[in-house]
Order: sequence, then C-alpha cells, then structure tokens
Amino acid sequence: AAAALAPEGATGRLVRTGARIAGVGAAVLATATRLRAMREEPEATRARGRAVALQRAARDVLALHGIHAAAAGAPVPPGAVLASNHVSWLDPLVVAAHVPCVPVSKADVAAWPVVGGLARDLGVVFVSRGDPGSGASALRAIRTALDAGACVLNFPEGTTSEGDGVLPFRPGLFGLALRTGAPVVPVAIRYEPRSLAWTGDASFVPHYLALAASRGARVSVRFGAPVAVPPGAAARAVAEEVRARVAALLAEA
Repeated sequence: AAAALAPEGATGRLVRTGARIAGVGAAVLATATRLRAMREEPEATRARGRAVALQRAARDVLALHGIHAAAAGAPVPPGAVLASNHVSWLDPLVVAAHVPCVPVSKADVAAWPVVGGLARDLGVVFVSRGDPGSGASALRAIRTALDAGACVLNFPEGTTSEGDGVLPFRPGLFGLALRTGAPVVPVAIRYEPRSLAWTGDASFVPHYLALAASRGARVSVRFGAPVAVPPGAAARAVAEEVRARVAALLAEA
C-alpha cells in the first residue's frame, strides 16, 4: 500500500523501493515455509509441489512490483518442455506465474544471496556449461520432473538478448524431449518498457533497484501450440523448428 500511495520524486521512489524489498522478504519466508512442509513427501509429489510453490511466489513478486503479465495462446499440457526466448532475470517468474514449472538455470545463480538457496529448494535445475558431470546430473533431474508430470522451463538461447529477435537455440534439451516423448511448447516474452532487458555485463542489484523504484511494467507472454517431437528426428532440427515458432510468437506479441 505504501508503494502504491507514495508521491513521485526521490522520496516516493525510496518508499516504493523499501516497501517492495520488504515484500520480497515476506514472500521468501512464506515460500520457505511451504517448502518445509513438503520435505517428507515422495519425490514425484515434491516435484509438482515445488512447481506450484514457485508459481505462487512468482505471482506474489510480480504483483508486488506492479508487473502486469498478460498471457495468451494454447493450453500447456503437463510434462512439457517449455522453450522460451530469454530477455531478463524476470523471465522464469513471468512464465512460472502462468504455468507451474521447473526452470533450468546457469549454475552461477545458485551462488546469489538469498535467491540461490531458495531457487535450489524450489527445485530449479542448475547447469554448469562445459561440465559433463553437471549436464548429466541436470538431465536426470529434468527427467524426474517430466516423469512426475511437471513442466520444465528452458531458455535454449543460452543467454539474454534485447528481446527484438531470437538467438540460435542450443539443441541439448531437445534431445531429451526426443528420448522421453515430451511435447515442446514454444514461448515468447516481450517487456514494456524495454529497459527490463538484462543483457551483457549488467549487474543484478542496480537492475533490480531500478525496477523496485519504478511504477511498474507490462509483459506479454505467448504460448504456442505444443510441438510433438517425431521419433528419429535430429535434436538440432527440432531446435530450429521451435526457434522459428518462438520468433513468430514474438512478432505477434
């Protein structure tokens, strides 16, 4: 409420930022409490439960920061691989707010204060590029999530962009979709204002503080029709087809 009623100017932005940081702390505590209650449950049940806990937390954080996320497109089937373009650190929250899922993330996020530990508890799968052991472990975790009926969120560009186009897709996770028969759902994300793009060597804290001080933002997320991966297809060919579909959805958005 304080963030919504604060006047503009330096004082208003400071009040809004403080209220949102406090709100994030409350959301983290609430999410941690939900996760503790799941510790004794079977792994398959925990995988689905963690995805739902992430969805609740994502909705809370987006609402707290005045981010209106509008979704459109086809229904997402359970146990699907979600392949999205990558623009910002907000992307997993934007998608998870609409579809309970298990995100795949680069390993260095696991070291972020507060965020890393919570992400690990939420079942986020961390991958160290160039580390075969890490990749194999991640694939096992992803397969467990898919077998439990949870969706898995991947950003196959491997890095963020300004959001105008879609970079080439890495084929890795599409090979797992081939082996498991999981459908692949193309996802396109577009932000307004464009300053929410988080690219290059930009530091997280200044970017977050600018968002926390702002009046809010809008984001469009579009889900394409599921792609049934045909047996015997090449992972790279599937990656190229899904990338083309994501690019088409982005143009529509």
